Amino acid sequence: QVQLVESGGGLVQPGGSLRLSCAASGSFFSIVVMAWYRQAPGKGRERVASIGNSGDTNYVDSVKGRFSIFRDNNKNTMYLQMNNLKPDDTAVYYCRLQANVDGGIGDYWGQGTQVTVSP
Repeated sequence: QVQLVESGGGLVQPGGSLRLSCAASGSFFSIVVMAWYRQAPGKGRERVASIGNSGDTNYVDSVKGRFSIFRDNNKNTMYLQMNNLKPDDTAVYYCRLQANVDGGIGDYWGQGTQVTVSP
């Protein structure tokens, strides 16, 4: 069983910063890709950023230059550094892990953490 535990959300003023963490635990062989998604009220879930096994990263255009995704492989933990936050960044943020497990590739989601950007 693989579990993802997120932390770091909260209330921040526009222009502020937050760092989200996603710690993976349980039984898996290796990470294929990890990613952050977000879902704002009344909207669909969108992928914000991803990081592959080789460290390659991708970002949605709206966060390029403001957000940074990185991983600590020793701790199986992924981070999302969010700078210059805007009200449009308000959403529940979810982490996702796709990993090699016995029998194939497993797909796991965290419980979500709320990020609110407001004066």
